[in-house]
Amino acid sequence: MIKYISVIGLLLLVFVVGTAFVVDNQNNKEMESAQNDGLTLITDTPEEGFAVAVQLARKGVTTTQPDKDVLFMLRDVYSKDPDALIASSEVIAIHYQTVAAANDYWRD
Repeated sequence: MIKYISVIGLLLLVFVVGTAFVVDNQNNKEMESAQNDGLTLITDTPEEGFAVAVQLARKGVTTTQPDKDVLFMLRDVYSKDPDALIASSEVIAIHYQTVAAANDYWRD
């Protein structure tokens, strides 16, 4: 039972770490811009909101595991695990829901 819980804990860490690698180049540029200007949940478009959601997930990963060597060591594990990749998407989706609500779902 304890081994099972440890595996679940590792998978949780792995899927959170996985979020750091799911962003395309355009979203990376938007996130860099947001980092330079300061992080805000308020965005002009849903696409910008998604970039903020990804940034929040990435910040959660680096806050949880600040050791870059450990992060990159685990990459080989989670990058081949479909459940970990799906869980990473879930984390981003939860953050995206928060950003969307903060922007009143981009309604005028």
